[in-house]
Amino acid sequence: MSPLPTRMINRWQNRKEPGPGQGTIYWHMLVGDQPAARDAARTAWERLADFTGLHLPPLEWLHITTLVVGPTDEITTEQQQDMLATASELLAALPPVEVTLGRILYHPEAIAAEAQPVAPLKQIRNAIQAATLKATGREGYTEGPAQWIPHMTLAYSEAEQAAEPLITALGRELPPTKLTINTVTLVAQQGPERLWNWHPVGRAPLLNAAEKPHASEPK
Repeated sequence: MSPLPTRMINRWQNRKEPGPGQGTIYWHMLVGDQPAARDAARTAWERLADFTGLHLPPLEWLHITTLVVGPTDEITTEQQQDMLATASELLAALPPVEVTLGRILYHPEAIAAEAQPVAPLKQIRNAIQAATLKATGREGYTEGPAQWIPHMTLAYSEAEQAAEPLITALGRELPPTKLTINTVTLVAQQGPERLWNWHPVGRAPLLNAAEKPHASEPK
């Protein structure tokens, strides 16, 4: 997401979208149940309040995209359960990760907050990718840049406009925000991305996380 873009574009203008009854399977680190994540998003939205052409994610679905598995009509229910079982075994050996959101990342299609440190998050992603490959025969993929950059998306662009005014209003940093990653969720997204018709299939907890009470999954 560097260098800084000069223009924002409509993310969905030329994007192929799922047809009726179709969707996409994702692995996400869901963080919408953490007050700090919601506060960070609200801070960004307040700074961007004077701008149109931005699509804001629902607070309950704030997330760090971990892996795109594939279309719902190509991933069976059995494969989804196999992914969850294998991922749970692999992640049980990894401790929860404390991450910080701070630096703002700008892309012509979206604005996000980078999550650091990257190394332990990549360990989680590697485990998820291994579970996905074992269950489905596919490695999954990353949307956008080939190199995975863990981030929480703050806004999607749905209009053509100059990027500089948005960058000036929002800035390059958010107040440092601490989050805890202790589980990864397999999500079935039904229909187009911007409709947020998400259905959690199940969760794969990290070390000891299964023994601790969880906030209810967003409905």
